[in-house]
Amino acid sequence: MKRELRALLEERRLDDVAALAATRRRVLGVLVSLTYDADVLIRWRAVEAMGAAAARLAARAPQTVREELRRLLWLITEESGAICWHAPEAMAEIVARTADAFADYVPIVAHLLLETAEEDLEHFRPGILWAIGRLGPLAAGAATDVVPDIVAALSYPDAQVRGLAVWCLGRLGRSDVLAEREDLLDDEGAVRLYENGRLQVTSVARLMEAALGGGDPAA
Repeated sequence: MKRELRALLEERRLDDVAALAATRRRVLGVLVSLTYDADVLIRWRAVEAMGAAAARLAARAPQTVREELRRLLWLITEESGAICWHAPEAMAEIVARTADAFADYVPIVAHLLLETAEEDLEHFRPGILWAIGRLGPLAAGAATDVVPDIVAALSYPDAQVRGLAVWCLGRLGRSDVLAEREDLLDDEGAVRLYENGRLQVTSVARLMEAALGGGDPAA
């Protein structure tokens, strides 16, 4: 099944993946394993496909989706060994596509930045920032007490973290906070961003311009 799903991800046939998930319960688990793929685009498409599959399952088998969300949350914890580096992104993608059914997971995802063990946060921070940003307006209220930590990430040494913090704040509607960091408009640090099915290389500066003025960060 892993080979079959990987082939579908290569062509971004998310509807076909979702159709398989409706009849074969192993699909979600196999997609988790594909978040470890050597090809970064496959990893991101596995995350995206988990959301598509969960959306298909939410109406007919909501407990299956809830169990997967619980498992992903566990895979972030110290008890699991914090072994699934892309679990935050997968959780956010699922919740973004099934918000009516699993709204209780919005604050859980938003607070991963506060709740993740410090020794693991180095690995998880970029993914958590993307996850909060993916939820966007859905998480605006729940993320209020997380905003100071996102703002702190604007000064992080790694450009990937700085850029995702900018994108995250923009998605949360916090351009007011970003307006206080005009220095980032000159930050040409490279950032990889997966959005709308595309993996693009952009910069902190372009993400700032987009967040402040609504432009395309890839332009």
